[in-house]
Amino acid sequence: MLVNFFTSSNASLAVKMTTVKILCGLFCVLVLVSNIWSMSRWNEARGVYDDICYLRQAHLFQRFGLSGFDTDISRDDDRYLAAKLKEIGFPSWSDPSTAPCHTPMPAANKLVIQYPPGTGLVLALFPPGFQVVPLYVLATTIVFGFALIAISYARSTPLIVFAGGFGGLATYLMINPAKASYSMAPTMVVCALAGFLTAKLFVSPQRHQVLLTILLGLLIGISVNFRLPNLFLSAGYFLFLLVCFARMRNKETLQQGVAFALAFLVGMAPTLFANAINAGSPFVTTYGAVDVVPPEFSFGIILQYVADMQFVLLALAIGWTGWILRLRLGSGIRQLALVTAGNLLTNLAFFLSHPLFTPYYTVPIAMLSLWSLLFGTLMRPTIKEK
Repeated sequence: MLVNFFTSSNASLAVKMTTVKILCGLFCVLVLVSNIWSMSRWNEARGVYDDICYLRQAHLFQRFGLSGFDTDISRDDDRYLAAKLKEIGFPSWSDPSTAPCHTPMPAANKLVIQYPPGTGLVLALFPPGFQVVPLYVLATTIVFGFALIAISYARSTPLIVFAGGFGGLATYLMINPAKASYSMAPTMVVCALAGFLTAKLFVSPQRHQVLLTILLGLLIGISVNFRLPNLFLSAGYFLFLLVCFARMRNKETLQQGVAFALAFLVGMAPTLFANAINAGSPFVTTYGAVDVVPPEFSFGIILQYVADMQFVLLALAIGWTGWILRLRLGSGIRQLALVTAGNLLTNLAFFLSHPLFTPYYTVPIAMLSLWSLLFGTLMRPTIKEK
């Protein structure tokens, strides 16, 4: 009779948790449907200069294939850029030398797009005139998929609700602030996948460590092709692997560190290739002077971040990381928290000392951190609920 009682209790608990998972999944579905409905009415000519340059990069790939890596303004002989600028009322649309988000490269004697090629490559996968909406719908659907994966991993009612709430938030963020820059759509996908792989590497049983390390290095390297500042998303991993090798000095830690570094370089190879073509060297940036000034902390810039929604995401990531480190929940998740702490410190040091503010600059590091912490918490071995 006692056995029947516990069996009945366990069955009831399983039904309750399944019901909560379904409800949380439906919540995320509603957010996804709402996003897609909003995205379906987006206009690609909204007057943002960055948008036009990303679309021009996509146009070059569609027109010239791999030769589209060369973004010299002289290749606008079909007047694609001029037509786009005229469409949004740019005053000197007919003068190529005044094209926005293009940088003069004296060494190569070119005027080129300042952004890395990844966002243009992704946009080029879709038909001209209908590129942004399908890109965002696809990216949002993938993020939604990771939200469902998180819900499926949760093993208690509070964790299910938390995973569902975070999944809905992550899906919503694909509109605001991710809409602010086309480079954010693929970046948000990378953050979700990298967070999942980070948890797999540190928290799950220690199998295929080198393979997971290579995949992470490759993935974060690929993210650099969408936004050059994504380079700093690798900082925490490099710091952790370097400290591990310095402490242990064995073949395994050296192999893991080298594997991550090589995979990272392979992932960002398109950007290095584009730099070589457009700037004359793989290691010379195509960004303008304002983006490469020496770091200088500004109280005004810090206040702008504090007043923005990014601050909430960063505060949650910092607080969650600190909570894990304080409670010492296990070596695996502690290592994950150390990587996250290194990443947060490095990225905040860069962006808080950068002279420009946007509503999305720190969102990638916040989302990579939060996805990593979420999956790490959900995958961490725990005592089963009674």
